[in-house]
Amino acid sequence: MTPASVIDLNADVGERPGAVGVAADAEIVAAVSSANVACGFHAGDARTMRELCETAVAKRKQIGAHVSYLDRDGFGRRDLEVEPDRLRDQIIQQIRALQITAGAAGGDVGYVKPHGALYHRAAIDPLYAGAVASAIASVDRGLKLLGPPGSQLLAAAAAQGLEGFAEGFPDRGYRDDGTLVLRSEPGAVLDRRAAVNQAQRLANSGIFRSLCIHSDSPGAAELAIAVRNRLIGDGFEIRPFS
Repeated sequence: MTPASVIDLNADVGERPGAVGVAADAEIVAAVSSANVACGFHAGDARTMRELCETAVAKRKQIGAHVSYLDRDGFGRRDLEVEPDRLRDQIIQQIRALQITAGAAGGDVGYVKPHGALYHRAAIDPLYAGAVASAIASVDRGLKLLGPPGSQLLAAAAAQGLEGFAEGFPDRGYRDDGTLVLRSEPGAVLDRRAAVNQAQRLANSGIFRSLCIHSDSPGAAELAIAVRNRLIGDGFEIRPFS
């Protein structure tokens, strides 16, 4: 099995409240190999974290910390000005909270993925990228980091001696320069057929080690299954990167 034929599927989960949201996310977790669990700063709470960590452990999926700005009102999608030291402390807090929760469920946290506006800011801003990477390194240098290919985020991970992995988005539209179409613009979210075809292209490019399915995309669980089946049909092994 060559490295190019191994791919991870991850999904952002724990962002919808209540039993209905957790149940819907559990279906998504079953279809992917890694679960990015919201740590309470943009969404999620102690219950969603616990239940989704338990689900991930039961289904033998890797758990990741989906860290964010402290912005529940804006769902972490507003770009905030945060002092790098404060941002670092906030990320440490989120990772450690999920580590405790995952440990109680019999699992562990293998990686970190920033959410929303923090993800996009850290991709291009060395100060924010450095704060993210420094926070991870201070908690556990064995944790991996997901980020866009060629980003400041992955460069900061390398500078801290962390393993960083490039991530792509089957269900999101891309511009010609490789950046994502803003959610406020037409073409930001792809339908299932387009998303499955894009997943195939991204996986076969050899650039990405992980592909993300957003839990708030329409029919996310079905999309995750369709992407998984297409990639397996193409000869890929679906396996966590961490």
